[in-house]
Amino acid sequence: MAAPLPLPKTPVTLASLVFDVVIIGAGAAGLFCAGQAGQRGLKALLIDHADKVAEKIRISGGGRCNFTNRDLDPAAPHKHFVGQNPQFCRSALSRYTPADFIALVQKHGIAFHEKHKGQLFADRSAEDIIAMLLAECAAGGVTHWQPCRVKNIAFLASGAYPESASSYQIDTDRGTVQARSVVIATGGLSIPKIGATDFGYRLAQQFNIPLVERRPGLVPLTFDGAGWAPYAQLAGLALPVQISTGAKRSRMAFDEDLLFTHRGLSGPAVLQISSYWQEGTPLAINLAPTVDLPAALAQAKARSRKLIANELATLVPSRLADTWAQREADWQRPINEATDKAMARLAEQLARWELTPTGTEGYKKAEVTLGGIDTRALSQQTMECKTQPGLYFIGEVVDVTGWLGGYNFQWAWASAHACAQALPA
Repeated sequence: MAAPLPLPKTPVTLASLVFDVVIIGAGAAGLFCAGQAGQRGLKALLIDHADKVAEKIRISGGGRCNFTNRDLDPAAPHKHFVGQNPQFCRSALSRYTPADFIALVQKHGIAFHEKHKGQLFADRSAEDIIAMLLAECAAGGVTHWQPCRVKNIAFLASGAYPESASSYQIDTDRGTVQARSVVIATGGLSIPKIGATDFGYRLAQQFNIPLVERRPGLVPLTFDGAGWAPYAQLAGLALPVQISTGAKRSRMAFDEDLLFTHRGLSGPAVLQISSYWQEGTPLAINLAPTVDLPAALAQAKARSRKLIANELATLVPSRLADTWAQREADWQRPINEATDKAMARLAEQLARWELTPTGTEGYKKAEVTLGGIDTRALSQQTMECKTQPGLYFIGEVVDVTGWLGGYNFQWAWASAHACAQALPA
């Protein structure tokens, strides 16, 4: 990580405090936007309040950064993105694709691999992706102030750019600067322990830019009360499932791994469905999606004298089989003594376990923030505010949220690229 610039010890001339663009937030979107803008010849200043640069990149993907997804379809972004208007991201994603970012990764000699369903990870470490983004900023001559707190942003009717109608004054710990454009790449509320704040939303409110209600996304779900007690003992158990929520046209389903926890459910299946789950609505989980349960149980009943739990353990993990068999007295006997109705009920409930979460683990464990800057307030070509010239919002702070698996990083790269290419010189 590049060392933060020291605080200026002597007065700085006004000219040195004037930039073409100030980017606030040195995460994925901010770093990439700054590098792209700098390489266009713009004088760019990148500011972040945190001690460490790109901490969310550093911890992502188990420390290897799932930096994009080959399966992303820019022609149908609603397939992989959530928000009031998922189609908003079509323009940016179609102009900067996973192939474009992969080419950049290859240019920097970073080895990577595909892990699952198009998900690409750095072979060695997420630090390689961070170093690449910092190198891109260096190539663009970007000035980087970190840690540095932004105290205030004011819109000026006229400012350092006489040929333009307006500029911004940004007051920081390291002095006051002016810029024709300001880009907000401050992310969302998820994982506050690494520095997440509501800065971007507060700034939007300052300039009367509408917001979509925020809530945790890609987050474990919780279940309170005695009803969860039998399943809490399964903590640590993982298995492939099909999980769904909603009905008819609003139904959403994922085939992924589920993980039991002491407080509820997690794993890729639950993180994915959490972005679609609405409070008070149930989930439906098929605990054996690749098995014809009625046929398998019927065959076992015809040939075996083992306990139902023992036969069930050939179809699902044994810990789950033991717990599931305790749900009904009719399932706590040899399988050849069970009634056909009991076996049909067992198959039906395993294939459609309905349960209603009482909440989520919140922002402390959420990977992303749903909601944010209302996309109706932004240009989908440039990410600039329609009612506030020179102010741009990119990345997670916008009401565009991707699926688990590299989609959110690709939105960061694509929205940052669209913005950087549109910034006035």
